[in-house]
Amino acid sequence: MSLVERIAQADERGLAASGLACLDRCLPLLGADDELLRPLWASLADGSDWGASLEKARGTLGAEGPGEGAGREADEAAELVRRMLQAAPAERTADAVRPWADACSVASLRIHRLLDPAADGTPDPDALDAGRAGDTQELPPLVAAELRRQKAVLDLLSEHGPNGLRRALDLSIEGRRVLRAVVSRRARSAP
Repeated sequence: MSLVERIAQADERGLAASGLACLDRCLPLLGADDELLRPLWASLADGSDWGASLEKARGTLGAEGPGEGAGREADEAAELVRRMLQAAPAERTADAVRPWADACSVASLRIHRLLDPAADGTPDPDALDAGRAGDTQELPPLVAAELRRQKAVLDLLSEHGPNGLRRALDLSIEGRRVLRAVVSRRARSAP
C-alpha cells in the first residue's frame, strides 16, 4: 500500500502521529530542543487536547533563533519545518489533521531531498509524488529512508493503535539523529 493510501485510510491518532513524527524528525534544522514536541506525543498517548502544548511549542520555537545548517537548502528546509508547526491544527479531528499530515509528509520528504548529499539540492516534486504513490526508484537514499519511516509510523498506529506510539516516537528519534548528522556534515563542509 502506498503512503498516499495509508494517509487516506488512517484514523485521527494515526494522522496526528504521522504529522507530528515528520515535524519531530526535522527539528534539528531549527536547533530546537529534542523535547519540544514531547507534550504533543503525550497528548496523543492519553487522548487529551493538544492545543495548549501546540501553542507552547510554537511560542518556544518563535523565541529561538535560526536553526542549524549551511546554505540556501538548509534555510529553505528550516522554513518548511516552521510552516509544519504553524499549520498544525489546534483541533485534533481526522478532518482537521488529514490535510496537515499529508502536507507534513510532502514537506518532510522535500526537506530530506534538499539536504540529501546524493541529490542535487533541488526538490523534484514528480519524484516525490511518485515515491508517495509507491514508485521509489528515483528517490535518493535519504528521501527513501524518510519515506520508509513515514509508512512505518502509519503502519504502527494502524496495527497497534495507541500502543504503537512508543515505537513511532522511537522511529522519529532515529530519523532526527540521521538528519542531525546530515546537517552537521553539511555545516562542516560549508566554505
